[in-house]
Amino acid sequence: MKALITGASSGIGRDMARVLSDRGADLILVARRIDRLNELKAELPTKVRTIKLDLSEQDAVFELYQSVKDEKIDIVINNAGFGIFGTFDETDINREMELIDTNIRAVHILTKLFLKDFIERDSGYILNVSSSASFLPGPLLSSYYASKSYVTRLTEAVFEEMRRARSNVYIGVLCPGPVRTEFDEVADVKFSVKGLSSEYVAKYAVDKMFKRKLIIIPGIQMKLAKFFGRFLTEKALLRISYHMQKRKRS
Repeated sequence: MKALITGASSGIGRDMARVLSDRGADLILVARRIDRLNELKAELPTKVRTIKLDLSEQDAVFELYQSVKDEKIDIVINNAGFGIFGTFDETDINREMELIDTNIRAVHILTKLFLKDFIERDSGYILNVSSSASFLPGPLLSSYYASKSYVTRLTEAVFEEMRRARSNVYIGVLCPGPVRTEFDEVADVKFSVKGLSSEYVAKYAVDKMFKRKLIIIPGIQMKLAKFFGRFLTEKALLRISYHMQKRKRS
């Protein structure tokens, strides 16, 4: 078994690498920080290949696929992503384009290319890492919430296509709430909801992936939030979402 994981240098991606390696999977780990990847490689018990790559660059994403397509990859985990905090009129547009390229374009490209390969051999797992943010509007993190909504809806649509084709290819989406990772520091945001540990989320996600669950939501708090959210108006959801986060540094 071999898995490709993007955004593997920290947080959920790093811990999913540990979980899968403990299960005997060889790994291809992708991130911008090669030193972090090599530190992780040194601790893992299986074969690990590390690749330094900026997934916000479209050509680099295609090059990644070309460089690994001949290896028999069984699992693709699209985990790389980040957020930007601030009102939409004030956030930096160039940074937002990087977010869109990383959170949406790279996920779209890798999902499509590997899906075609997996369909041809009628096996394989694709897990796209989204967020419970994808179920909500996201004032103050508008680009991030919108990008994760794309990931969730794309994954759901492809899941149904695979089901109707009676394919053995699995695709699912991980939608955690706040997780204690470097995301908060990068986005400069502090959530009012206590975050889960990335170790717990990674193990839960891998277990549910192998059980072929479509939408994976770790933690009872976010499951309840999604359930009760359907009874609220859009304006009520907007107000709740706004108050869930605040700037880390004033």
